[in-house]
Amino acid sequence: MTRWRLSYDDYVPEAEGLREALCTLGNGYFATRAAAPESQADEVHNPGTYLAGCYDRQESHIADRTIDNDDLVNIPNWLPLTFRVEGGAWLSLDELQAEGRLHSYRQELDMRRGVLTRLFSFADPDGRISRVSQRRIVSMDDPHLAALETTLVAENWHGRLEVRSALDCRVANTGVARYRDLNGRHLVPEVAQKGGPETIWLRCRTASSGVTIAVAARTRTTSPAKRTTLAEPGWVAHDLLIDVSEGEPVTVEKVVSVFSSRDQGIEECSQAARTRIERADDFDRLLGRQTLAWDRLWHRCQIGVDHDDVQRVLNLHIFHLLQTVSEHTVGLDAGVPARGLHGEAYRGHVFWDELFILPFLAMRFPEIARALLLYRWRRLPEARWAARQAGHRGAMFPWQSAGDGREETQRVHLNPRSGRWLPDNSHLQRHVGLAIAYNVWRFYEATGDLEFLAEYGAEMLLEIALYFADITTYDRTLDAYEIRGVMGPDEYHDGYPDRAEPGLDNNAYTNVMTVWVMQRALEVLSLLPADRSAELREHLEVGREEVTRFEDVSRKMRVPFHDGVICQFEGYEHLDELDWEGYRRGYGDIRRLDRILEAEGDTANRYKASKQADVLMLFYLLTAEELTNVLGPLGHPCEPDFMRRTIDYYMARTSHGSTLSELVHAWLLARTDGEDSWRLFLDTLHSDLDDTQHGTTAEGIHLGAMAGTVDLVQRCYAGVSTRADTLLINPRLPVGIDEVRLGLRYRGHWGIDISCRRDNLRITLRSGVAEPIDAARDRQVRGVRLGPATTTPPRTPSPAW
Repeated sequence: MTRWRLSYDDYVPEAEGLREALCTLGNGYFATRAAAPESQADEVHNPGTYLAGCYDRQESHIADRTIDNDDLVNIPNWLPLTFRVEGGAWLSLDELQAEGRLHSYRQELDMRRGVLTRLFSFADPDGRISRVSQRRIVSMDDPHLAALETTLVAENWHGRLEVRSALDCRVANTGVARYRDLNGRHLVPEVAQKGGPETIWLRCRTASSGVTIAVAARTRTTSPAKRTTLAEPGWVAHDLLIDVSEGEPVTVEKVVSVFSSRDQGIEECSQAARTRIERADDFDRLLGRQTLAWDRLWHRCQIGVDHDDVQRVLNLHIFHLLQTVSEHTVGLDAGVPARGLHGEAYRGHVFWDELFILPFLAMRFPEIARALLLYRWRRLPEARWAARQAGHRGAMFPWQSAGDGREETQRVHLNPRSGRWLPDNSHLQRHVGLAIAYNVWRFYEATGDLEFLAEYGAEMLLEIALYFADITTYDRTLDAYEIRGVMGPDEYHDGYPDRAEPGLDNNAYTNVMTVWVMQRALEVLSLLPADRSAELREHLEVGREEVTRFEDVSRKMRVPFHDGVICQFEGYEHLDELDWEGYRRGYGDIRRLDRILEAEGDTANRYKASKQADVLMLFYLLTAEELTNVLGPLGHPCEPDFMRRTIDYYMARTSHGSTLSELVHAWLLARTDGEDSWRLFLDTLHSDLDDTQHGTTAEGIHLGAMAGTVDLVQRCYAGVSTRADTLLINPRLPVGIDEVRLGLRYRGHWGIDISCRRDNLRITLRSGVAEPIDAARDRQVRGVRLGPATTTPPRTPSPAW
């Protein structure tokens, strides 16, 4: 693997699921896993193509109850292309491998151009040797197109080659083994037939959501071919018979178009698909435009470090982020699935991963970040209804979101260790709304987009503030507000061992972020133009009483402490200590400690043990000044060693059961322990590439962790952030790198180049028409007025948090 290539020099059936996810190709409109074109869904292969924002709801009967799931739909498979020699068996690499007839194999992902190449040679049972080269793209230039080029050379034979190029909508969502007891049939076939002389097409619809999907394919060959059309309900194919000469290459080119009834600017999706495929260029021209499109994206996404391995994986992470959300996402109504468009884990649902994704996008593609926030805004009516049904004002956003914004969190989940279906209370993670408000404010800080804030963002932020102000209860004996019956980000703790009803009281993360949101709500009311502020106050019924409530909650919220650190939740200090060393000796990998304990008949609710950062998320999201401004008025001054003490306490009690956990800890340690920060960063960086969670990456990449590693380099190691109207740069280079180079887009400037070295910081504003910007370094906040010239501020030590 070079800086731009991810390659494999062998065929390993057990690794196919992982490679299918890591070599997925997409463009923000749809993405296709890197399954072999000749394969079908089985225990080895999982062909899957996913359309951004396309969900379908089906009922299943599990654990004596009926549940429904809104799944990201596996749409018709456009890949099928296989062949056989002289009427023999159709191509199967698994059979070739098992019989020792697969002579060579190489698979390579070119991230620079978005091209997946596969090279292999094999012999049939009669000793005929063939060499095959395949190239595949999902066009970043035209979001509706994909193409597959296959070239075969007969090494020692001549004769008849039969090629089958098909489209298949008989597929189902079967990509996650533990979901296979659920109903994964989402497509209802409508039409599958021949189009023009070289084309076939099909149309289907999703079973409950009624989205119509059409796929058309054009198959051409460089040699004369006799063509036959085959069709069954939900499946259509062209069979091509080609006479092959020894040593002469035969190329088969398959170009595909994908449309749905959700698309804009079309009359009917199947007609649009057929028209687009008739007009599509050949593979080489499509590849040329693909290369130009990716060149432009990489120019906008410059992040460079002087460490080859780290650079390679950062490129891979940016590549997959842009394949999930791109400029083609802007016109769609789509959120950010936690596992990308790369698989079916979490059923393609949207959680809080924007927290880790939007900072990168806001300073390179603000229009994409804006579109993702609008996904939330469009679901504001559903969030209002959810709050109302719960007896509250404002907007209660769901922990898991999909098509229409209702709560999609399952009520039962399977523990594969015990085989038991268990209650799932994770819908109590109300803090997702706080993350949305946080994202709205940070987007405004990064872009200065007051229009977005006035039209959309402020409405979301205020409705979220109204909800959290309403769920607080005032305890007169404590003279403090409390929030009861919720879950924090930790996820191991969903209740108290001695209490029947689920939920925790005064989760510190939830309470502190609630205060921060109250402060921002008050600020946004004064920041907006007077007329718009008055409109929102009237529309949302925010009067003097509500403003007073915001002020009171922000001054009197209860945040429990114990042993000089923030207490994760009320009563945490009374839980038992876990025998960490004993469990590591007994189980080795204890990332999913909750499953281990449940299989033993125990529960994580009894122990001071966390899956991932909970309290520590506060230090990840808020600056020292912001956290001081929250805790100070509550009577909790932030002492100099407060952060170090808190990090040490919770790091010793965290199992890192999520890929995001080590990411957050690496960020925090960058301020106090550069070596440990670097170690945890590398662990997170390779978590998907090395599948450190033992099989989960095959079900879909962990997009939040991927984007988070890139963001960590940008905002933590390079120290780039935005506050008010100032670009702040406070580098904290770790032990493993000596330079970070960034290219940013900020406040109308399309080109700001930053180079952070141990001995200097260099900022260059490329030529443009935007106004100069203010930049500052270190907490002394010495403003530097930047014009077209390069500026190098003097070096001063960065104080600890």
